[in-house]
Amino acid sequence: MGIVNVTPDSFSDGGRFLATDDAVAHGHALLAQGADLLDIGGESTRPGATRPLVADELARVVPVIETLAQEGATLSVDTMRPEVAKAALKAGAMIVNDVSGGLADPGILKVAADHSATYVVMHWRAHGAEMQQEDHLVYADGVVATVKRELEQRIEAARSAGIQDDNIVIDPGLGFSKAADDNWRLLAGVEEFHKLGFPLLIGASRKAFLGRLLAAPDGTPRPVTERESAHDAITVFLAQRGVWATRVHDVRAAKDALAATAKLEGVTARSAETTGARETIR
Repeated sequence: MGIVNVTPDSFSDGGRFLATDDAVAHGHALLAQGADLLDIGGESTRPGATRPLVADELARVVPVIETLAQEGATLSVDTMRPEVAKAALKAGAMIVNDVSGGLADPGILKVAADHSATYVVMHWRAHGAEMQQEDHLVYADGVVATVKRELEQRIEAARSAGIQDDNIVIDPGLGFSKAADDNWRLLAGVEEFHKLGFPLLIGASRKAFLGRLLAAPDGTPRPVTERESAHDAITVFLAQRGVWATRVHDVRAAKDALAATAKLEGVTARSAETTGARETIR
């Protein structure tokens, strides 16, 4: 899932693709690099972010979605607002990627149900301005078990609104009300989320916990655009564990890492078959 941030303030590339033409061109580039789908967002959900007006969010995402949808791209809208979700689906999006899992505005659940759209239920506790406050970082039963339980609650809310199980995707919400080590625990515990029985989306690309992992000796986090190698390792790890999609900024780097992994796995499998055949002959 290639990321197209049509925002002035996203943590990684805020402002670079705010103009419609720039956002569309970036979408074209990600598709050329091998993206299977694009996630178009008009609101930054980084820690400390201020929410845009509904009208501004609509003006950012709808023209981009209309253009790319007419060209045949598979599109997701990254929004917490029912008004934006409805307009985006009408413009040609097929997926609603709601980072709040319906908590920011439950009306978005009915919009997704009414349009038979795929709905991404992410684990979330608060908007950007408050999400990293101390009380939102408490996971009394451990972060994996707690996130899993809270996701189950949001899945039930989606079902109650009429969203069919076949249209639900889940996301543990890396970086959203999570301490740095919580994100690593969630990644290591990915098999627990598979047990919920839904496709799994993971968004780790360029996030702060990677910057902390790769920090300089003085503790300064690695700059946002210099975290790609670590993220590619995570992409391979998750692909090997059967996730539905990873949400990425640098599609080419992720695809290259997956291609190399697939090649090695293929060669290894053929070598094992050849060795087995030789042993049988002997």
